[in-house]
Amino acid sequence: MKLLVTGGAGFIGSHLVRLLLQERPDVEIVNLDLLTYAGNLANLEEVEGDPRYTFVHGDICDGPLVQDLLKGVKAVLNLAAESHVDRSILGAAPFVQTNIVGTRVLLDAAGDAGVSRFVQISTDEVYGELPWMDPELSDPHRRGFSEDTPLHPRSPYSASKAAADLLALSYHTTYGMDVVIPRGSNNYGPNQHPEKLIPLMATRAMKGDSLPVYGDGLHIRDWIFVGDFCSGILATLEKGRSGEIYNFGGNAERTNLQVVRGILRALGASEELITFVPDRPGHDRRYAMDFSKARRELGWEPREDFEVELVRTVEWYRRHPGYRAES
Repeated sequence: MKLLVTGGAGFIGSHLVRLLLQERPDVEIVNLDLLTYAGNLANLEEVEGDPRYTFVHGDICDGPLVQDLLKGVKAVLNLAAESHVDRSILGAAPFVQTNIVGTRVLLDAAGDAGVSRFVQISTDEVYGELPWMDPELSDPHRRGFSEDTPLHPRSPYSASKAAADLLALSYHTTYGMDVVIPRGSNNYGPNQHPEKLIPLMATRAMKGDSLPVYGDGLHIRDWIFVGDFCSGILATLEKGRSGEIYNFGGNAERTNLQVVRGILRALGASEELITFVPDRPGHDRRYAMDFSKARRELGWEPREDFEVELVRTVEWYRRHPGYRAES
């Protein structure tokens, strides 16, 4: 089966490409990536030379290129995206162009080419925020986002992703296109760009730099190991019902402050490095995913323990200084 993976040189995309090649011997992958700041071909060094893998340097907004690449493709997995909330606050234009216009180009080309399935990879951030609940307390009323939760994006990034999701679903309703949407909670693991929370804090702490924590540090995210989310994407590709959304979470709600302290413990560093800085605009208070639908319909469960994988992830950044953040 021939697949077009867009954004395959990025964090989640590179993990997905490696998983597909490892788990599905009959797969052939074309990886289309513009190699912006977050794309890194070093993420895919181990698959270079595999006859089932082809890299193409290009833009998903380039209609003629996309049309050419879709010849013989059975499914598109769209991971190409501008994804950093802080960058979207500083300038929304690239997010609208890549996340919305680029998705439209892919959808049109996929429809013209008769592609069998379009997988639009999304995020929990399209739902907005949940009421704050102490993650250290067991609460029977604790709820996460379900697939039926109304969309309420609160940043230019999340708004652009919500728009792309709705556009993809409209192609399912209007044109009968086979579209499925996996939405993941906060991914973490090796190879992540150092502007994200875990690699940023880990790499700064290794140098003894201050660790800037927004606001009171009590914003909560549900953390999912990148390998678990990629297995969820694969399950959605192969088993998901057309026109459906599937949520994937790690069952690991943690405050940002808990995560930062866990990083410092892994490094044996002092909490005196933590510096609280003014909160960013529109900072969502809490995310959490209800993944019972994925469990029920896809047979999916998160496998990795957050505390164990956090230590392993920090160690990975220690051993790969090229990924370290700038001071």
